[in-house]
Amino acid sequence: MNVLTVPNWSFGRDRDLLMRFEEVLATPNDEGETLTVHYLQGDIDHNRTVSAFSGPMDLVFSRLEWLCEEAFPRIDLTRHVGVHPRIGALDVCPMVLIPGPGPAVSLPELNERIERWASSIARRFDLPIYLYEKSERGRHEADLPSLRRGGFGALLERELDPDLGPPRAHERLGVTVMGARDFLIAMNVNLATEDLDVARRIARTIRERRAEGDPDFLGIRALGFYLRSQACTQVSLNLTLPDLTAPDSVIEWIELEAGKRGATVARTELIGVIRDLDLPRATRLKIDPRQIVPMSPHVSSSDLA
Repeated sequence: MNVLTVPNWSFGRDRDLLMRFEEVLATPNDEGETLTVHYLQGDIDHNRTVSAFSGPMDLVFSRLEWLCEEAFPRIDLTRHVGVHPRIGALDVCPMVLIPGPGPAVSLPELNERIERWASSIARRFDLPIYLYEKSERGRHEADLPSLRRGGFGALLERELDPDLGPPRAHERLGVTVMGARDFLIAMNVNLATEDLDVARRIARTIRERRAEGDPDFLGIRALGFYLRSQACTQVSLNLTLPDLTAPDSVIEWIELEAGKRGATVARTELIGVIRDLDLPRATRLKIDPRQIVPMSPHVSSSDLA
């Protein structure tokens, strides 16, 4: 059993740091084990880097700590500018159990390791850490949306109640949210229009339809952004229930809604990873083979290359 992690970092314009991340993730441990790097991309408009890598649990946590050591001295959220909301230098760090060689890892074992690692990082960097999803302790499920809604600036003025670390946000690094969770699909649909209202209206309609319980929009989170570097707008999406909501159907709906407002879909992109079993319903996404995580017992990584 392997561990997959998809850390989201609040930098997207520091090319030297991105290259350093590449070096760290390619470095084997003393036993010669290496990680599988599924995704590592920075975005200048979001000013955000998404990484996704998997491997033996010890190696995953070791390299994650190394990345923190590289990134934290270079990230200062007081000077950070980007369209994506953020509350931390290591903004969110999900962990997912996936098939792989080596000894089995249970969810309780993963959670124990998450808490041990997070406790060490919280002490070392004086960083508040919130546990979420399958790692949360029953206290923050309702609190985290409000925590994120205020953004980093609002955190500096608040007394916090994190699971680990101090009750005040770090002055440069903010707070970190991490924990074990199920798979989700993160994707962007870029629209060939500079009218931000188009993307925002589409995203708002998706959120409203989800809140109403529309079965076509179950588990979809959506935001609208303007991408200055590309002179276009974007509907950014998380499909948290990919077994119920397919990427293709969401993209097709967005295409129709954009057309009603005189816009077209310029391109789509998958952010992070996707399960092999999601591929038949994700034909509208451009997918690199490295982004595919084999979950079917009869499928191996080499089959997908």
